[in-house]
Amino acid sequence: MDSSLVPLSKLVQEPYSIILGYPRATKTELRKRLAELKKLGVKYVMLEGPTILNNLPVLGKGYVGVVVLSRIGKKQVALKIRRTDSSRLEMQSEAKLLKLANQVNVGPTIIKSSKNFIIMEYIDGEKIIDWARKLKGKGSAAKLRAVIKTILEDCYRLDKIHLDHGELSYIHKHVIVGKTACIIDFESASTNRRTSNVTSATQSMFIGSGLANVIKKIITVPDKKKIIPVLQRYKHDQSRKNFDDILKVLVQK
Repeated sequence: MDSSLVPLSKLVQEPYSIILGYPRATKTELRKRLAELKKLGVKYVMLEGPTILNNLPVLGKGYVGVVVLSRIGKKQVALKIRRTDSSRLEMQSEAKLLKLANQVNVGPTIIKSSKNFIIMEYIDGEKIIDWARKLKGKGSAAKLRAVIKTILEDCYRLDKIHLDHGELSYIHKHVIVGKTACIIDFESASTNRRTSNVTSATQSMFIGSGLANVIKKIITVPDKKKIIPVLQRYKHDQSRKNFDDILKVLVQK
C-alpha cells in the first residue's frame, strides 16, 4: 500500500487522530466521526499537500476545517473536516452555499456532505500567487490575462446569484490554478449581504497586494484612476455592461 494512504480505521489513532479531530478530540468524538465518515463512503485519506499539521501533510487548514486529500472508490477527492473548536456547529450550511455556487459553475463540485464533513472535487493545482510567480517567457501575459478573466467571470456569476464569497480581498488564498482557475473555500460565504465578489477580486489582483505586485511584473496594469471609476459604476449597478467595462480596462490589450 502507498505509504501516504491512511486507512480510515487509523484515523482514531495517534498521530493521525489530529486530522479527524483537530485541534483536539475525545476518543468518543473520534469514534462518532469515524462512523460518520464511513457512511459517506470514504475509505482512505492521503497524506499529501503544502500544509503541515503536526508533521502530517494536508491540503489546507482554515478557521472552520482541515482539508485532506481522500479517495472514494478510485476517485481522488478533497475532504473538509470540521475543526472541533470551530464556531460552526455543522458543515451543511457551507455545503448548501457551495452547491449554490456550483449551479453557476463556480467552485469545486460538491459530492457529499454531513454534519462534520464536506466531500468535494479535488482541484489539482497551485494557489494563484505561486502559479503567477512561476510564469516565464513567451505567452505568460496571455496566460495570466486568461486566468484573470476566468476569475472575474466567476465572480460576476456569483454576484448575479447574490452569493458573496466573503474572502476575495485575500484572493491569493482562495483561487487554485490548475487546468483552469477555480475559486475555493466558501466557509465565509453568505446570501445575506451585498455581493462584492468582482470588486473585491479586482482590488486584490490589481491594487496594493502581494499578488498585485506579481501581476504588475507580467502584464501592464492600468492606473488606479482608470480602475476605480469602472469599479464604482459596477458597485452601483452590477449590470453586464458595467462588468464588461471592467474587463476592457483590466484584461484587454
